[in-house]
Amino acid sequence: MKLKDMKKEELEVLSYTDLTEMILKENNKPMNTSKIFKKICELLELTDDEYSEKIGDYYTSLTTDKRFILLDSSEWDLKEKYKVEIVLDEDDEEESYDEEREEDDEELEDVDESIEITDDEIDLDDDDDMDDLSIINDDEVDE
Repeated sequence: MKLKDMKKEELEVLSYTDLTEMILKENNKPMNTSKIFKKICELLELTDDEYSEKIGDYYTSLTTDKRFILLDSSEWDLKEKYKVEIVLDEDDEEESYDEEREEDDEELEDVDESIEITDDEIDLDDDDDMDDLSIINDDEVDE
């Protein structure tokens, strides 16, 4: 059903983002934030003061809704029309990895090598911790 054929009561039930999706589908082209929201205000018969008051929240709702994408032209469109392609340049990845390894190696060189830890300082025997424990019966728990 087209937006212009819908009653005001039906439109009021829809969220601004749902209306945005319908507007973008009907226009079949990207639109900027103010044009879309003016169209919504016309459909819902909102005043200019209401437009000014709600445009910020409307923009925030567009940025958080996964159905929409903000294009380089500062216009919104439906994300479903675009495919995302991730391209990894192997040379960049290898250079980045090599740089990280060099930084890690430099940090390791800065470690104070004069620190020694002897076996006496490390508690490897955990059995001593169990000596202070005792087993009790269920009857003793109730008391």
